[in-house]
Amino acid sequence: MEEIKMISDEITILRDGKWISTNDASKITTEQIISMMVGRDLTERFPKKDNKAKEMILQVKNLTALNQPSIQDVSFELYKGEILGIAGLVGSKRTEIVETIFGMRPKEHGEIILKGKTVKNKSPEDAIKNGFALVTEERRSTGIFSMLDVAFNSVISNLDRYKNKFRLLKNKDIERDTKWIVDSMRVKTPSYSTKIGSLSGGNQQKVIIGRWLLTEPEVLMLDEPTRGIDVLAKYEIYQLMIDLAKKDKGIIMISSEMPELLGVTDRILVMSNGRVAGIVKTSETNQEEIMELSAKYL
Repeated sequence: MEEIKMISDEITILRDGKWISTNDASKITTEQIISMMVGRDLTERFPKKDNKAKEMILQVKNLTALNQPSIQDVSFELYKGEILGIAGLVGSKRTEIVETIFGMRPKEHGEIILKGKTVKNKSPEDAIKNGFALVTEERRSTGIFSMLDVAFNSVISNLDRYKNKFRLLKNKDIERDTKWIVDSMRVKTPSYSTKIGSLSGGNQQKVIIGRWLLTEPEVLMLDEPTRGIDVLAKYEIYQLMIDLAKKDKGIIMISSEMPELLGVTDRILVMSNGRVAGIVKTSETNQEEIMELSAKYL
């Protein structure tokens, strides 16, 4: 939003595929733009945070990826009911943390402890069984099957649970869980048979998050979950994360947007060149401190 106001002469607002307004960029406020985009006043950019961190759910000790350059000796804790942000400059290896935890990248050494028990996530399949879920950064290339329908994309992360003894899919169960995702995530779609690629980015992302929730994870990791989606969908995803934290889930969110990290998380882990530069309480930090930590090991 800041970039649009900075470089544009005129700003045109669309909502649900319809023209709403065209305005001189210097004469319209960010709040007015957001209001026209969502069709109502959005008084707060971020939902009220009322989640409370409890006992530790995840501990990562000295995690180092096998193929360097990558993450080196990454250690941190995550608590039930907590949203932990991960910040850092481009190339700081933020994504590599969650990919290594999720078994997408082999680790050289390090320990992943979930609820007091060491787990070995040698593959994403292992990670899912152990209670982890990962919403990847590249939604279109690694998060959805764009030419397939909403129903298929809703259940693909755990397809075996929908097979009967003859290995045939149980369509009633698929429809039931697809309905749950569409209703609980407030997905806007003409039908369950609509190709997911035709939905907006925000609705695609809500299907992906709902799909992972069906696996009943203990730890939900989200890599740039609001990139490329509209303001209202962002707000809904923030609220969803807070609601999940209130249900004692551990949430990890990677984001390049500093206001997002400061507005949603409880603590922020700052990466610099593959190493942890610091972990700060969100309520006690600011953008300047985070940027300073981001450059610590450059």
